[in-house]
Amino acid sequence: MKKGFLAVSLSMILVAFISAGCGKNSGKNLVLATGGTSGTYYPYGGAMAQIFNTKVQDMNVTAQSTGASSENLRLVGKDEADLAIVQNDVMDYAYNGTKLFKGQQIKGISTIATLYREVVQIVVSPDAKINTISDMKGKKISVGDAGSGVEANAMQILAPAGLTFDDLKTSHLSFKESGNAYQDKQLDGFFVTAGIPNAAIQEITALQKVKILALDAKTVDQLVKEYPFYTPYIIKKEIYKGMTSDAQTVAVKATLIARDDLDETVVYNLTKALFENKDELAKAHAKGVELDINEAVKGVSVPLHPGAKKYYMEKGIIK
Repeated sequence: MKKGFLAVSLSMILVAFISAGCGKNSGKNLVLATGGTSGTYYPYGGAMAQIFNTKVQDMNVTAQSTGASSENLRLVGKDEADLAIVQNDVMDYAYNGTKLFKGQQIKGISTIATLYREVVQIVVSPDAKINTISDMKGKKISVGDAGSGVEANAMQILAPAGLTFDDLKTSHLSFKESGNAYQDKQLDGFFVTAGIPNAAIQEITALQKVKILALDAKTVDQLVKEYPFYTPYIIKKEIYKGMTSDAQTVAVKATLIARDDLDETVVYNLTKALFENKDELAKAHAKGVELDINEAVKGVSVPLHPGAKKYYMEKGIIK
């Protein structure tokens, strides 16, 4: 009897310990889902975690390597992560159960802040006679991995020109694969959605000429109006070797999200620490320079967490 009682007691203590340290609303020991170790999300997330842990009292945020946006949204939705970095367009699909998340709607997520832009970049061969999106008809174009955010971006950008994938000779390739196929002259162009400059595009420009296709103002306005996660963006001609003029396009944003049931004060403190230590973030990661409180709620289509909202109201960013 004593042994049985002891075993039950220890089990109860263990359960209580786990609940206290890792419970849904503990707010002290948090998991931040990022991305692959070779990408931007992971080191950027590590830099943020360092700020949170040193600037917020009793905070312990652990940056965890993951498969990035889609996986991160599922992790937060299942309470297996408390914070995450995701593309705001992919977050929109998850929240509304569309595109990549059709029939798999994820609730229980909220926005803290947009962090930096991930730009839609359309690379085309100067010899392919592609000067507008309409000119892509019949051309060999890679539209990103099947089921990826890039694929969704490509589909949305083709639509104003009256085109679908059926009108193109489409391939579904990763950035690296697209770059290799382009260099082997197996493609006339490809879509990339990423921070700039993008390594795959830089690698090509070191060896051969490319053209970054610009979107016309009407298309940009239509996209921004129809999809609240897009913002206008200008790719400066200095970004890639061989560009002769700036290229107008659209961008989505890398976004910090949270479980919507995470304590309001905890999220307020995290938001405050992030923006009040921007210089420290910029020193730790180059993309930290792009963090801007005046841009933090632009392109956001999923509700702000109450803690973040409180901070933005104090700063006069929202009313």
